[in-house]
Amino acid sequence: MTSEGSIRIGSRTITYLEAGDPSGPLVLHNHGGPSSRLEADLFDSYAKANGLRFVCADRPGIGRSDLQPGRTFESWTDDLLLLADSFDADRFAVTGWSEGGPWALAAAAYLDPMRLVSVVCIAGGNYGTFGPNWAADHLSSADALGGRLALHFHPGFTLMYELLGMSATHFEDRYGRAITKSACAADREVLADEDVLTTFLKASRECFRHGADGLVVDATMLYEAWPFDMSKVKRPVHFWQGSADTLVPEIINKTVADRTPGAVWHPVSGGGHFIAVSHADDILALTASDLASASN
Repeated sequence: MTSEGSIRIGSRTITYLEAGDPSGPLVLHNHGGPSSRLEADLFDSYAKANGLRFVCADRPGIGRSDLQPGRTFESWTDDLLLLADSFDADRFAVTGWSEGGPWALAAAAYLDPMRLVSVVCIAGGNYGTFGPNWAADHLSSADALGGRLALHFHPGFTLMYELLGMSATHFEDRYGRAITKSACAADREVLADEDVLTTFLKASRECFRHGADGLVVDATMLYEAWPFDMSKVKRPVHFWQGSADTLVPEIINKTVADRTPGAVWHPVSGGGHFIAVSHADDILALTASDLASASN
């Protein structure tokens, strides 16, 4: 049974959904985009099976979390640390899927490895790692267009996400069909599970509770040059990637992993973007092992 909660940070509220085992070690999950805290529902049974307390927070301006003017990658890692404090977690793990991947990598760059003991990036949208939209030549057509608009015509980028929000909130069936059509065979198999698709669409719709502004800020930051340097991150960072991913092609994250000293590469042959769900048990079992090792 999942439960919702929130913390206050100054004048802002950060809202989260808690899944898994409430007595287990803490995993802070960074949702994709468009998505929200409701993504935690996809991982509830896997978190329970691995004895993990799995918490997914809406990033600023998304879902029920307030906008944060001037937000940065580092300020979000500060929020993650305050979330961990609110759960009295001396040590914790961070995961991130798709658009959440870069926020997990930021945590690896900014947070003390004595507290943040495990970092997982799953099919991350790591488009600003080595400069503005460095991965443009490898992106899907939609993301390539998004990158150009984000960097060169922001009103167009905003309109693109407003239209996406309209589709996700008012034309859910059409939105779901479009996602399924753009996915590889392995992803279509995952999305054929009605419960998975329903939860995914619900999480996407919730992203736009207050419009597209929060997601626009979130996504823009992914394309811009990142303010932290992954080539200096020596602590272990787990990269999970499907070889058949059509949404974030493998070459993008293989390049990031190859240039990250602490990277641990976990390829999934024939896997797609939704390896976060299809391989959730494997991913969270490894995360649980990292947390257990850190507590010994």
